[in-house]
Amino acid sequence: MMNSLTSDRDFQRTQNLPYDGRNNLKLDVYTPTESAAKRPVVVFFYGGRWTTGSKDEYTFVGGALASIGYCSVIADVRKYPMVRFPAFVEDGARLIKWTREHIDDYGCDPKKIFVMGHSSGAHIAAMLALNEKYLQAVGGSRTWLRGMIGLAGPYDFLPLLDPSLRDMFGPADQYEQSQPIVFTDGRNPPLLLMHGEDDEIVEVRNTRSLAASVGRAGGPVETIIYPKMPHVRLIASIGPVRRNQTDVLSHISDFLGKWSEVNYVNRLNQPGITTTPLPP
Repeated sequence: MMNSLTSDRDFQRTQNLPYDGRNNLKLDVYTPTESAAKRPVVVFFYGGRWTTGSKDEYTFVGGALASIGYCSVIADVRKYPMVRFPAFVEDGARLIKWTREHIDDYGCDPKKIFVMGHSSGAHIAAMLALNEKYLQAVGGSRTWLRGMIGLAGPYDFLPLLDPSLRDMFGPADQYEQSQPIVFTDGRNPPLLLMHGEDDEIVEVRNTRSLAASVGRAGGPVETIIYPKMPHVRLIASIGPVRRNQTDVLSHISDFLGKWSEVNYVNRLNQPGITTTPLPP
């Protein structure tokens, strides 16, 4: 529905570029139609409980980011039960590497990469921002990232009670390694964490816990909690129907603009947690 209402006048979409031939993983690149100097790029990971979803369902996200002047990359990663953790995070790291190496060809800036995700996609984005080993494994580091935006993400979701989650993130002695909150060290790229109080799928405590942990460690984090926002509406709020009904996209735009010009060393000196409850 949101895709069908998304106008393609604001962006060009280059589809089905391979970034991992071995696993047949492909991506789409969205670039604003209005010409400009090289623009920062947002790599977006969609949700679906690590089991479902397709990049083709999120044209509205690429359109929304183009409407505020940013390039974006939206890709598929492998899913459970075909793979288990951490395979989908490792796919995310390879996607960042592709972006770093190739996004210049599309008029976007490879030195200004942000990661963004909704729900389980926010988990992948957070793992890449907080646990540097995944980017190190592909020859990179967290200095490749200017920031991370998490929408309604699961960051602190132990204990695992659902049998499929226990299998997905197992064995049991490795469960802790799947939790982004474990890796807060104060040296993360800036985080913008957004969540709704009425989220019945991913509890808002995930965002509050991660924000508090990053803040205690001295890392840069901004937290926005919407009192009457359910899970899906948060991502839907940047789509064409609800875009003017909330300020979700406005906060994303402000965050991207703020951190696009700040290098990694300077980011380490930024203040910690800022929590801003907003009206519905």
